[in-house]
Parts: sequence; structure tokens; C-alpha cells
Amino acid sequence: MPYRSWWQIDVMDMDEEVDQALKLELAEYFSAFVTARRRKRIERVLQNRTRHLTVVLEEVYQPHNTSAVLRSCECFGVQDAHIIESGNTGRINPDVDVGASRWLTLTRYGDPGADNARVCMSALRARGYRLVATTPHGAAGSLEDLEVECRTALVFGAEESGLTRSILEEADETATIPMYGFTESFNVSVSAALVLRELVGKIRRSAAAWSLTEEEKLDLRLQWYKNTVRGAGFLEKQFLSARGAISK
Repeated sequence: MPYRSWWQIDVMDMDEEVDQALKLELAEYFSAFVTARRRKRIERVLQNRTRHLTVVLEEVYQPHNTSAVLRSCECFGVQDAHIIESGNTGRINPDVDVGASRWLTLTRYGDPGADNARVCMSALRARGYRLVATTPHGAAGSLEDLEVECRTALVFGAEESGLTRSILEEADETATIPMYGFTESFNVSVSAALVLRELVGKIRRSAAAWSLTEEEKLDLRLQWYKNTVRGAGFLEKQFLSARGAISK
């Protein structure tokens, strides 16, 4: 089963039980603890965030590579990243990540008894994503020709071995970065940065509805406020208890 990182699991994960009005109240409550400068920065970032693209890392085992990819996602405004870790744990190196993953929504697939690659692909397809495997091999289409009108999940494989057969069989398309030298491939973190630079620019120039919904913005605004405020967990529980949303 997919699971999220520890900083994304809290009282407000009970989305079905906590209505939008209460979320709005809570966001307003937390805003009083956030500087005007930080609030302005959060709003600017929200306007540029997207879930039209998402990134999947399959069995990437070097922490600096995982961290560099997540940092690129955050810098390019891609909110979601999915980490498949059946054999390898997608550890994060804080010196490379520099806090970028705190602002992302990370979903990990690491069930010991499951084909986690297929679980991840099925979950993304159910959410309307086209699955694009990035590979330097075979008859992959050029990244430059990849259409971006529909939601797209970009899948990157492990160092050296690349993508597994499960991913290649599940993918709707394959794509490659044009290369003109003797070397066969880019480092995975470099590949991700190049692909995101190309496709984020494409979707922003396209007619695709790539922006977040207002509900998504509210959820992230609230999470980012809590990332910013010291003692946010205590303050949240206190707020919700006062309104009868949770028991004291």
C-alpha cells in the first residue's frame, strides 16, 4: 500500500471529516503566526504549483539522486512525487534536498509482498495520468515531441539498471532526451531536471488546465503554514478541540 512521509500525516489528513469551512478557519488562524512576507511567498508559489505533471522514481538507491530529483520537482513547481522502493529505500540527503521535500507531497510504495511498480502505476492511471517511461533505449519517442495536454506521470529508473519490466509494460509511452555524444545516458537526477525544464515550460505555454484547484491550494496553504509555525501540531489540536472537531 502507498504511504506518505511522516510530516504529511496529522489531524488534518481526515479530509472527509473536516469540512472546507473549518479548513478555512484553521488556515486563517495559522496565518496570524506567519509573517506577511512568508504569506506572500506562499501565495506566489501556490499560483505556480501544478499536479498536471508528476514524477515517479523507481528503485533509485543513492540518496543524493533522490534528493536532487525532489529538489528539481520543488523548484519547477511540481507538487507530487512517487517513490517505488521494493528493494531500495528512497532516502533523502538533507544537504542536497535543502528542505525542498518539506513542500512536496510524497507517496511511497514499499509493500514487501506487492509488485509496487504496478501498484503505483495503477494508482496514477486511476487518477487520470498518462504513464511515460523515460529511457534511452529502444524506440522511445523524443521528449521534444511529447504532448502535454493530458496529465502526465514521468517515470525514472534506478541508477545503472534503469526501469524494470513492470514499468515498461505498464507505460503508455516511452520518451528519451536527445543526446549527441558517446555516453549512453544522463545521471537520473540530471535527466529529471532536463525533462522537467522542457515539459513544465510546455504546459505553461499550452492551453492545459495545469493550475491547482482552489481546494488543493487551501490544503497546501494550510500544510505550508504548519510547516512554518513552531508547535503547529499542538496549536492545531488546541484549535480543533475548541471547536469540537476532535476530543480533548
